This record gives sequence, structure tokens and C-alpha cells, in this order.
Amino acid sequence: MIKQQLINFNLTKGKYVQFIEQLLTLASNKKAAIVCVANVHMFVEAQQNEEFLAIINNAEMVTPDGKPLTWALRLLYGIKQERVAGMDLLPDLLKKMEEQELSVYFYGGSQEMLNSTTKHIQQKYPLLKVAGSFSPPFRALTENEHGQIIESINESNPHVVFVILGCPKQEKWMDSVKGKINSVMIGVGGALPVMIGLQKRAPLWMQNAGLEWLYRLIQEPGRLFKRYAVTNTFFIVTILKEFFNLKFMVPLKFSKKKINHKYPIKNSVNE
Repeated sequence: MIKQQLINFNLTKGKYVQFIEQLLTLASNKKAAIVCVANVHMFVEAQQNEEFLAIINNAEMVTPDGKPLTWALRLLYGIKQERVAGMDLLPDLLKKMEEQELSVYFYGGSQEMLNSTTKHIQQKYPLLKVAGSFSPPFRALTENEHGQIIESINESNPHVVFVILGCPKQEKWMDSVKGKINSVMIGVGGALPVMIGLQKRAPLWMQNAGLEWLYRLIQEPGRLFKRYAVTNTFFIVTILKEFFNLKFMVPLKFSKKKINHKYPIKNSVNE
């Protein structure tokens, strides 16, 4: 699949069904790969941290999860790209994996969440093979623990590892184990608690209007207010600056080059 930079941030282009097909192909081939599900928060984190930007740009796939990202692609480059939301991708992938007899592993989240995930899968995807799950401690892992987790996941031999640590922690963790875990790793963040019913998803009209963040803010104002106030403002300013740069500054540079070429300025009268 083709990648397109949003300023300096890689996004994978394509139809929703192509993302599903490509992920299933990677999983079937036991391809060690990183898949990021990108929203405004991830884009802003990458603009403020070069190392994190490198992690995103080195990933095999970066889905345009946030509606504002698809709007930005169209505003800046005239590219029409449908949204590939993690909240849609997760259940659709699990259904296809069940049909193709591919196994799954869940890494991250609380043990309570993972227990609820197991019950949900037994009800919705009874034939899906869950290779395992692990809830890491809420602290930095020791080198020994880190190695044991890698060994445990590889022993369970999953086709896909869904990582639920939240951005940017999950992307950094996937990058740290890339090439060591022999599976496709997908950072799904908040998509899992929504799928299993611990949180509600915004109504369709809010999703289409790019207001899913507002719905989440209403549910968790204490935790999300500062993040959204900062990230949304930063994103809008960054995209508008790039828009005006492309619309006015770039044509102006080309215009100056043409003028100088046609009417060269001489250094002296005697030249």
C-alpha cells in the first residue's frame, strides 16, 4: 500500500477493505510488523518529538484513524481518503481472523479489562483462538521482565498482537520489540474498551462530523480536557500554517525565479 506524508507524518492510503486485506496477509505470513492507528493526538506527539516521529514513519502501516487527518489530506493535497478507525478495524479484523483461523494475543490494559475481553470474544467470536494475554505492571519493566514477555508471546505464537497501552507508550513499546516478536503488532489504544462495552462510542453523526473527541471529552473531562485543548489547537495551527505556505509562499517562490530568469539584474552599468 502507498504512503502519503501529511507534512512530515506518514499515513497509509487506500480503501478500508484494502487495509483489512493487507493486515490479514501480513498476519497469515507471520510478518513481524508495526501498525499504528493514527489520530490527532499521535500526529501532535510526533511533531513535538523527533524520535517518536521516526517510530511512526518506520511503521509498516499507519491508518488514518482520526477524521481531521483525512480532512487535512484533502485540504493540503486534494487527496480523498476514507477514515480507517481503530474502533471499526478491531472488531472487523477479529471476525476475519476467526474465519481464517488466525490467533490473537492481547498485551496491555488492566487484568479486569483483559478478563472482560475474554468473555466478549467467547460470546462474539467463539471460534477465534486467543493465544494469550498479559497485563503489564504500571511501572517501567526491568530488562529481565522485558525479555520474559517477548519469550512468552513468541511461545504462544500469535498471528496478531493487539497492544493496549495508549499513545505514545504503545508505539514506543512496539518499536522496542520489533524484530523480536514474530507477529503483526497493532496499537489499538482506546478501541478495545469501547468494543467490549466499558466505554461508549460517539453516535454516527458525531463520528462523521469529526467530533468523536468531544464525545470522549464529555465522558472523561478531567483526564482529557488539557490534552484536547493543547493538541487540537496545535493541530489546527500546524495545518493552517502549511495550507497558507502551500497556497501563497510556494507559488511566490516560483514566481520570483521566473522573473529573475527573464529580467536578470546586472551588477553595474558597465557590465
